[in-house]
Amino acid sequence: MRKKHGTLGAVAAALTLAVVAAACSSNDSSSTTDGATGSTGAADLTGSIVISGSSTVQPISSLAAELFNETSPNVAISVDGPGTGDGFVLFCNGETDISDASRQIEPEEAKACKKAGIDYTELEVGLDGITVMTNPANSGVECLNLGDLYALFGPESSGIDTWSGADSLAQQVGGNGGFPDAPLEITAPGEESGTYDSFISLAGIEDTALAQGVPEDQAASLRNDYQASPDDNVIITAMEGSDSALGFVGFAYAQNAADQVKEIQVDGGSGCVAPTSATIEDGSYPLSRSLYIYVNNAKLAASPALKAFVDYYVSNDGLNTAVTETGYVPLPADRVSATQAAWSTASGS
Repeated sequence: MRKKHGTLGAVAAALTLAVVAAACSSNDSSSTTDGATGSTGAADLTGSIVISGSSTVQPISSLAAELFNETSPNVAISVDGPGTGDGFVLFCNGETDISDASRQIEPEEAKACKKAGIDYTELEVGLDGITVMTNPANSGVECLNLGDLYALFGPESSGIDTWSGADSLAQQVGGNGGFPDAPLEITAPGEESGTYDSFISLAGIEDTALAQGVPEDQAASLRNDYQASPDDNVIITAMEGSDSALGFVGFAYAQNAADQVKEIQVDGGSGCVAPTSATIEDGSYPLSRSLYIYVNNAKLAASPALKAFVDYYVSNDGLNTAVTETGYVPLPADRVSATQAAWSTASGS
């Protein structure tokens, strides 16, 4: 059994640049046939694949690439994680083959792809739960409801620099308040991140802001005065550096940090729920979401290597191994089947 990877940073960094394994042995010239590669042997495949987008999905795609290269060493695969939004810009410009995404493509992004003639296939690959965190020393915070999240992170919270300073706003919007009298030091994903967009949607930030009279063009946003970072590891480090820190990242990054951070339960209206594999899979954790990859169909048609890679990625072994070993939550069997059916249709398999 493959050893489970200890850090997401190591998994992602290993494939941030192109993965190129030289074919040195005489076996590399032999031809093998399997379901992923059709009549072309895995060892005979050549080419390059460029993947960019979500920093949350990056470790999954990186590990999938590493595993694929074990049998197809002559395919160079680069994986980068500037954020879902930035990834879709590259994808819709035709600069990448696959776009990692921690949310579905938005209408304006889809419009940009259509204008550029980029036809794509959306594939759900795993599940995640956005994990709200603080420092383990922050004993006064165990659970936050959606009103509390709005009071701490929402567009009306700009300028509030202590936890207790958010009490009044929390009470206005159905929060519990009662926050500790401590500095409020927030580090979280920025606007380029799909996690940012998903948090706003799942936590009901926009709806609450509109109900509060916040202008429509400002409602779908977080406060403008926190420390934003596209790097989830930077956010984790910030949680460790301050006793009253606050932030959020994908589930696997928080789990990987272990006791260096304190995960906060979230109450979406049915009581406090901690993010776990079980609560994310059954959707009882309020900030649960799906993770995706988007494949450029035109590049797929021109690249046997790209088809073979995605064949592996969405196979039972690929999804289960890459998703589970990076700390995310695998799809239920029926959704795995739906992903595989969508890919079979798109790829003509």
